[in-house]
Amino acid sequence: MLNRVVLIGRMVRDPELRYTQSNIPVSSFTLAVNRPYSSANQQGDNNADFISCTVWRKQAENVSKYMSKGSLVAVEGRLQTRDYMDEKNNVRRYVTEVVCDSVVFLEPKGSGDNSQSYPDNNSNNKKDEVENHIDIIEDDLPF
Repeated sequence: MLNRVVLIGRMVRDPELRYTQSNIPVSSFTLAVNRPYSSANQQGDNNADFISCTVWRKQAENVSKYMSKGSLVAVEGRLQTRDYMDEKNNVRRYVTEVVCDSVVFLEPKGSGDNSQSYPDNNSNNKKDEVENHIDIIEDDLPF
């Protein structure tokens, strides 16, 4: 059996970051994903599906920090259903959501704001940069 979901869409609102009682970060957001369809009157119409997404731990903090309403993201995860009792109305509520294993930022926060940068996982400290530096002598180049 297989339960995998891959979506690309835009955030409908800013992600909401919360912490569990065990102090584990969890962020939830809604993704608007275009769904093309053809109607009797027009060809190539677009409609949007609004998909609830949840992401946990460090990735939840990164999503809250670097993404906002309108941000284009790709998510990969699994589809999950759950239910709870709405104490206020005494009604059982059902929720279907994507629990994200991976969230890829496809554009910067505010898309025109270059002052915000993503975390760089390639070089964690200056020592790595010095060790990976290669001196190139022009006489050694084959062209």
